[in-house]
Amino acid sequence: MAETKQIKNAATKRLSDKKTKGLPKEDTKKLTQSKTRAKKIKHSYAVKDPENALLLKLKNGDVIIEMYPDAAPEHVARIKELVRQGFYNGLKFHRVIDGFMAQTGCPYGNGTGGSGKKLKAEFNRNPHKRGTVSMARSMLPDSADSQFFICFADCPWLNGQYTVWGEVTSGMEYVDMIKKGDGANGEVANPDEIISMTVIADI
Repeated sequence: MAETKQIKNAATKRLSDKKTKGLPKEDTKKLTQSKTRAKKIKHSYAVKDPENALLLKLKNGDVIIEMYPDAAPEHVARIKELVRQGFYNGLKFHRVIDGFMAQTGCPYGNGTGGSGKKLKAEFNRNPHKRGTVSMARSMLPDSADSQFFICFADCPWLNGQYTVWGEVTSGMEYVDMIKKGDGANGEVANPDEIISMTVIADI
């Protein structure tokens, strides 16, 4: 019994070590995640190309988006750049229309902002169907910036008018759970947020 108590006290002492207190979450994860485990986690997503695939974390679960670098190279490159900057983390799904789409990517949370870099349109033959990820824009073709939307259903009337840059290949059921808007034009009160977005190659 004395030996058990001694081990317990030693373990408790290690847990209260000041060196491990106050570490950011990302650092505490690094303490317990080996390179082998990280590699297994990355491979568990089973994507075609980890460099062109995203892990989108939502409140209900993980979503995998596989991107189309051949169809929209500039958009994919910019999205990856913003993701790696942490731009999308915490942004709101400010416009969500049931049966149509969920839109996010505005730093102000109201659809009026972006990252400050406009993208030339890369309209392509990929259709707007359930799970399609496409860029939002104004009336001007070359006005896409950081905002994008995910289609809940097939939307053929959008084909050829917006730049499709990816597709949800896993976790669409969690996209379906994003809080819907009931305001004008799909405006959402107390909207859901992107917990984080990560390029799978970086995991």
